[in-house]
Amino acid sequence: MMTTLFLACAGLGASVLVLQILLSAVGLDHGHSSLDVGLHGGDAGLDEGLSLLSVRSVAAGVAFFGLGGLAAMAIGLAGPIAVLVALLPGVAALAGTAVLMRQLVRLESSGTIRIERAVGAAGTVYLTIPGGHDGPGKVHLTLQGRTVELQAVSPDGSPIPTGAPVVVVSVIDSDTVEVIPTSLIEEVLE
Repeated sequence: MMTTLFLACAGLGASVLVLQILLSAVGLDHGHSSLDVGLHGGDAGLDEGLSLLSVRSVAAGVAFFGLGGLAAMAIGLAGPIAVLVALLPGVAALAGTAVLMRQLVRLESSGTIRIERAVGAAGTVYLTIPGGHDGPGKVHLTLQGRTVELQAVSPDGSPIPTGAPVVVVSVIDSDTVEVIPTSLIEEVLE
């Protein structure tokens, strides 16, 4: 009877995990099938809420509970003792899967550069910014952890040579910024 229970748990948990993997492989796992159970320990650093009860984590817990129980029965432990032994790998798999999934979710990123965050960023002129508002030059700057190349103009129409360090003072449009040489900032500070 206990062997049947453990076998059923291992089979059910493994089946759900395999189904989740297959659905993920074909792109049909976009729904968030989780129930958040927040662990708000403050000192433990888990105050963002750790989703312990998700389909994946429960399936892993059930599967490993079944496998742990089968292993306990195989070495001759009695039914109630086997259940207690089976709880160890079951709970460990549930918690381990929850932590792993939480870490994987943190890796997600939209990748969209938000140019409005460029104001105040330091960069270098890549292509001379011509004087007299004769069109844009180009600058390289680090934005959201990536080096980007943007068109750049000077607010007063003065030319800024290639290689000059600059600071973005405003955003003109989706790919053009207004920059001033850092030497102007240094002069003001002196």
